[in-house]
Amino acid sequence: MAEGILKEKFKQLHYSGTVDSAGFEDFHTGDIPDERAIHTLRKRNIDITDHTARLFSVKDFDRFDRIYIMDSSHYSKVSNLARDEKDMEKVNYIMNVINCGSDQFVKDPWYDGLVAFEEVYEQLDRACETLAQQLIKETN
Repeated sequence: MAEGILKEKFKQLHYSGTVDSAGFEDFHTGDIPDERAIHTLRKRNIDITDHTARLFSVKDFDRFDRIYIMDSSHYSKVSNLARDEKDMEKVNYIMNVINCGSDQFVKDPWYDGLVAFEEVYEQLDRACETLAQQLIKETN
């Protein structure tokens, strides 16, 4: 969901940047997003149906300037793949964008109903809006 939301923010703000998402569970590799995520974003005219899940890899530290994670489990998994402190300097909780230093988790809505996907959308929308605005300020 975060990838789709941030891409839409970039599009709305005419900002050029690469946005990609990856996971840590290989049994999802190649899967399309959960229907509840598709539904939640479709209501906001964001289409994520062309996304397929992929695994996070060490190469992502070279491909991206910033790596945002959703929870402590992700942080631990990214830390285990990091080659050095330079890699880890790129890593942050996405909610720290709006609540600096809070290391607030984004709830995994997978086990809950559509309401949970709506709640996650609200969290991610705020974070992605703030992140997009910060990036624009940094490039001006």
